[in-house]
Order: sequence, then C-alpha cells, then structure tokens
Amino acid sequence: VQDVATSWAHGSRGDEGCRRHWKEEICRILGEIQAPLSPLLLRLCHWMLPKLLSHLFLSVQLQRGQLEMVLRAARTPDVPLVFLCTHQSQLDGPLLSFLLLSQGIGAPRVTVGGCISPRLRSLLQCLGGIFLPSGMAQPRSERDEGLPGAVLDAYVQEVLRSRQPLVIFLEEPAGSLQLSDPARRWLLRVLRALRDGAVPDVHVIPVGIAYDVAP
Repeated sequence: VQDVATSWAHGSRGDEGCRRHWKEEICRILGEIQAPLSPLLLRLCHWMLPKLLSHLFLSVQLQRGQLEMVLRAARTPDVPLVFLCTHQSQLDGPLLSFLLLSQGIGAPRVTVGGCISPRLRSLLQCLGGIFLPSGMAQPRSERDEGLPGAVLDAYVQEVLRSRQPLVIFLEEPAGSLQLSDPARRWLLRVLRALRDGAVPDVHVIPVGIAYDVAP
C-alpha cells in the first residue's frame, strides 16, 4: 500500500504533506470497505433472526454432514475459511452469519454487492458486511485499480491472517449464474494472498442455500 500510495501522490505536495494526505486517503478507503463489528447489534440480530425466520418459513433445514465438515475445517490451525455461495436472496448473508456465529466459528466478513442506501450500508458494516471501495465500483482493468485495489489487497490479507471467516457470494440476487464482477475482485484478492504468502493455505467451502419460495 505504501509503495502504491507514494507513486500515486508523488509530486502533488511536500513530503510531509504528501504522507499525511495518502494516510488520510487510505483511512477513507478502509472506512468504505468495513466498520468495527458491533457486539450489541450482533447479539440483537442473533436474538431477532429466529423470530423473523419463524414468520417467513415453515421450517429451516440444515445439512448436518456439511456442518460437521465446516467444524472440522475450523479446527485446522492457521488456515482461514473462505465460503463460496450462490446468491438466492438478501437473507443469505444473515442466515450464514447466524449459523457460523451460533456454532462458535465466529462472525464472518460477508461481501455485499449492489446499490443500497447509506443507512443500510452502515448497519450491515457493523454486522460484518464488507464492500468494495467506491474507486472500484465500476468494472475496470485490474492494472487501473490503484490505491483502492492496494488497500483491498492488504485488507483481505489481514482478514485471512486473523482467521476471520470470509463469505463471498458468486453472483448478485436474481442474476444469471455467472461470476459477478464484485465476486471476481474478491476472489482475486484471496488468490493474491496465497500467491504472496500472506497465508499458507485456505479452506474453500462451497455453501448452498435453497428456498421453496425465495423471500
């Protein structure tokens, strides 16, 4: 990040002013990606979600074999978990977060795509939602990602090193079964973390959620 920021801000200010400027810019980009988790909101949603599900569905069924596989993977030392999931509805993220948290795996970082209101974005960030920075919102060349791309690379490496579960949705809700541009960008960061040796390995776990009638 420092190398990219130095070249990005080169010649625009004096050395001290330049350094302060790109540090402020890095903090701004990081604030767009994530916010600190709110334990109070997590506990509140953990209490409310089963009540919401009981009003929406007749039942929620969990495949025990897959859960046991996830729990075994979670016990592997120093290997983070990356969940890949097709996207069926806006409830997918809360459902996965609730399941992982209730099983003692921890609150995951869940990629969120699409255009949402600033208030909803702030709420989801406090619950573990992560977003692409605005400088990468539109499809562009990987070589043109600049400072936002460098900050995102460093962020994903830190998430994996700290063994926070990461959930990546492979396409947008109600979209075609093709890899979305945001999903491609998140997956690229995981591959770069492995290539650069930030983590020795990752457990990639496919997750499927199906609804008789999508909410």
